[in-house]
Amino acid sequence: MLDTAVSEHAGHLVDPYNVETLDVLGPVVQFLTPPRDDEPCVMRGTIPPGVIVPLHSHADPETFIQMSGEIERLSQSPEGFVWVSIRPGDIFHVPGGAKHAFRNLSTGPAVMILVSTSTIGRFFREIGKPITGESRHSDPPSADAMQHFLKTAAAYGYWNATPEENASVGLSSTPR
Repeated sequence: MLDTAVSEHAGHLVDPYNVETLDVLGPVVQFLTPPRDDEPCVMRGTIPPGVIVPLHSHADPETFIQMSGEIERLSQSPEGFVWVSIRPGDIFHVPGGAKHAFRNLSTGPAVMILVSTSTIGRFFREIGKPITGESRHSDPPSADAMQHFLKTAAAYGYWNATPEENASVGLSSTPR
C-alpha cells in the first residue's frame, strides 16, 4: 500500500494557488518552493502596473522567466545603465552583485518565475506581509515598512540606491 502523505523530501506537484503569498512593498511573491538551506528558492512574482523595484544589489543571483505582461528591467553595461523590455518567454539573469531595478509601465500586471537562493526567500519573508484570500491589492508602503525594509536589507548586506541614484536612472525613490 502506498503512503499518501507527501514528504517534503519527495518529488511532488506544487499547487500554485495554495502557497505562501507575500506583499513585498508592492510586488507580490508566492513561494513555489520554500526557502530551504542549500536549495534554490523558486517563486512566482507579480509586479502590478505602475509599481517599481528601486535600484539595488545583493550577492544572490536571480533568474527571471517572464510568464505574462511586460516589464522593464534596468541592466548595467560598461557604457552605463540601460532599460531592457522583457516580454513573455524572455529570460533575464542577474548575477550576484549586479545593480538592477524593475518598473512596470504597462497597464497590466507583469508575472514572472524567479529562481534564486534561500537567502532571498528568507529576506522576502522578513520584509513581506502575508496575503490571504483573493485580494492582491496593497497600499503604498508606510514609513515604518520602509524603515524595516532598509534595516533588514542592511542586515543581509544588500545595497540600496539613494533617492538621487534612483532619480538618475529614471525612478522615483519610493516603490510604487
